[in-house]
Amino acid sequence: MSNSLALRRRTFLNFGLLGAAVSAALPVKAFAQAPANVSFIAPTADNPIRINFNENALGMSPSAQAAARDAVAKGNRYAKAEITQLHTKLCDMYNVPKNFLLLTDGSSEGIRALLGAYSRLPKVQLVIPELTYGDGEHFANLYNVPVVKVPMLADWKVDVAGLKKAVDGFDGFSIVYFVNPNNPTSTVTPASEIELWVKSKPDNTLFIADEAYAEYVSDPNFKSMANLIQDGLDNVVLLKTFSKLYAMAGMRVGFAVGAPAIIKMMKDQVAGEKLNYPGVTAALVSLDDEPFQEYSRASNLESRKILASCFDKLGVKYLPSSTNFMFFELNEPIHAFQKKMAARNILVGRPFPPAMTWCRISLGTPQEMAYVANELTKMRAEGVF
Repeated sequence: MSNSLALRRRTFLNFGLLGAAVSAALPVKAFAQAPANVSFIAPTADNPIRINFNENALGMSPSAQAAARDAVAKGNRYAKAEITQLHTKLCDMYNVPKNFLLLTDGSSEGIRALLGAYSRLPKVQLVIPELTYGDGEHFANLYNVPVVKVPMLADWKVDVAGLKKAVDGFDGFSIVYFVNPNNPTSTVTPASEIELWVKSKPDNTLFIADEAYAEYVSDPNFKSMANLIQDGLDNVVLLKTFSKLYAMAGMRVGFAVGAPAIIKMMKDQVAGEKLNYPGVTAALVSLDDEPFQEYSRASNLESRKILASCFDKLGVKYLPSSTNFMFFELNEPIHAFQKKMAARNILVGRPFPPAMTWCRISLGTPQEMAYVANELTKMRAEGVF
């Protein structure tokens, strides 16, 4: 047997056994019933492994799915009572008065509402890291707000000093949008680099803290901006979503937390808190389903370990992840790698300029990641990765 074939066979067995043993490592006693759609079937062209959009492959918890199904029968009614319940529940969680919170159609609507509101100012700019989630830039362009992109530091770290310089050198109003942990890099920007700047309350500056992935973070350097809002700072707004940990990406439920004046400006840009009935009821149930939250975190951590182990064995450079995805370096342009993976019925992340030789892979189920790890190892043995 050739060395490459031996490596492929040995690695397939290792990752296969790892995938098979995953359920023993997850908190199944605390979460008696796993979501129904987590069983693994080898991918096909019609049913590929979809690890390209940072979705939670587990699917919603069974209790949330049941609540959403029951709500469909009530779809002829407005979910007014349930929306009020969700709003109240979130205010209690974040320990803020009711006028500090706005329910939104996912976190993207919050970004759009903020850009729409502040675009009316006579002179305004959006300041962002060069490599980050694109909705800020997208909506800024929609509202004709100039965008200042600050180049990244080594290993794609956010240059907070560079962001500050871009604000200090502008004589109008600045909106600073940062995602923490960042997308697509998956890394945390330490609170020590951000908080002092926000607390200094620079003139004519609003900070948008997008914390879509915060529920996955265990890095002690991370701290939510929610604390600053609770302390009374009125120059920062927090954006949250149910899309990630709670696996509700398609249900479009999110919210914003901030000072009443900011929330009112956002409210004037949306059609009110008119979320869909199934999404609202699923969100209410998901907030109480702590066993599923634990299961979701544990599954994600196991998937991350599988992929990191594969990268370590193959000598692939990757960034430390605090999210449900990983960012790693290729030896070729991302477009070429996408095609190779698609040919193996695996969909990976899109290009993120300027990191055109890096790839973002979302973390699927542990079984899916064991399969992906095996395919990457085979590709290395074949000399195509």
